Amino acid sequence: MGVIVNKKDNDNELSRRITADLRAKAIETADIEEAEDVDLAEDAEYLRDLKKTSRFGWVWIVLIILAILSLISIVFM
Repeated sequence: MGVIVNKKDNDNELSRRITADLRAKAIETADIEEAEDVDLAEDAEYLRDLKKTSRFGWVWIVLIILAILSLISIVFM
């Protein structure tokens, strides 16, 4: 037994339903009255246990660059 699926119609309907479900979930969890400007990027599963970088995150970048420069100076001198 087989099923014939029209991809254009199915994608539009599926996308519409997924978007509607995600908007409803975001409204329920965030108590937002307007669903127009909902950002669902932070609702992703893999982002739930992560913390945002503090304002001193640039210090780590400077330390890494200094470490690389010191290694280069040790090897070539």
